[in-house]
Amino acid sequence: MKILIIQQRYGIGDMVIFLPYIHAISEKFNTPISLLSKESSRASDIFSEDKHVNEIITLDKEKDGLSGVLKLSREIKKRNFDKIFIFNSSLRYNLIAKLSGAKSIYQYPLFRSKDNIVHSAKIFTESVINKIVSTEPNLKIKSTKEKFDKNFKHVCLGISASGPTKRWDVENYIKLCNELTKNKKCKFYLAAGKNDIILIEKFKNSNVGQNCTSLENLTIKEILPIIKNCDCYIGSDTGFAHLAVGLGIKTLTIFMDSPVMAYGKYSSRMTVVEPEGENGTTTHDTLGKDKISFNEVVLKATKILN
Repeated sequence: MKILIIQQRYGIGDMVIFLPYIHAISEKFNTPISLLSKESSRASDIFSEDKHVNEIITLDKEKDGLSGVLKLSREIKKRNFDKIFIFNSSLRYNLIAKLSGAKSIYQYPLFRSKDNIVHSAKIFTESVINKIVSTEPNLKIKSTKEKFDKNFKHVCLGISASGPTKRWDVENYIKLCNELTKNKKCKFYLAAGKNDIILIEKFKNSNVGQNCTSLENLTIKEILPIIKNCDCYIGSDTGFAHLAVGLGIKTLTIFMDSPVMAYGKYSSRMTVVEPEGENGTTTHDTLGKDKISFNEVVLKATKILN
């Protein structure tokens, strides 16, 4: 049996959140699946060691528009899929699946309003496989011989973010590192990209700089074993936070303007900090960057580090 799953969301975090449902469908039908996804989701890195997925089909701009629908449907048709699972309510992907000639198509109800992505994926998957599915992701990576010095606590810091309203000020992270190192010897790994050089340099030039290692020149695949060896992740709601959850690492995620009920409540491994006055109510409209309690971050960070 040949199965295709379509998960078209952009983010790395989104792909991690969908791991349990991709795994569940693969296990239900006892076969690895093909996955149609956007390159920005880094699916090729996330599933490189995962036996549940044997092929990544990348969505690109050439497959946009009507000509893209026809091109993609022809590409899928060549593979002769028996079943296609569509994790969205888009008429576009419904049409692509039908034109591909797949024998069975499963999809969210068409034209449905936006919903919590975890709730939607869980309900959809359970209705298809007739089995309860855990929301805890399990990200498979190749075992590594590299082990960190046990005399230190190792902390992955998510100092970057997709936009300024999601990014806690770097000065706050430096203050946090000073607090954490009062009672423990710590090493910090800066999860940031090449566009975050200014933030990285501020860290390196601070009084905690000698205990920091920047990861901006590494690929996601190279970063995964480093996160796996850390004691915890502390930082913004970014792809790194969700990768840490998927790798089984205790995670403290600071939500400033993203939906905490969708992205912060799916795993017991994730502890969240919201802007003052919010309690499970943070959304894209909150803009609460300046309302994050530094003391709350310190207390929760200290707790997960112990």
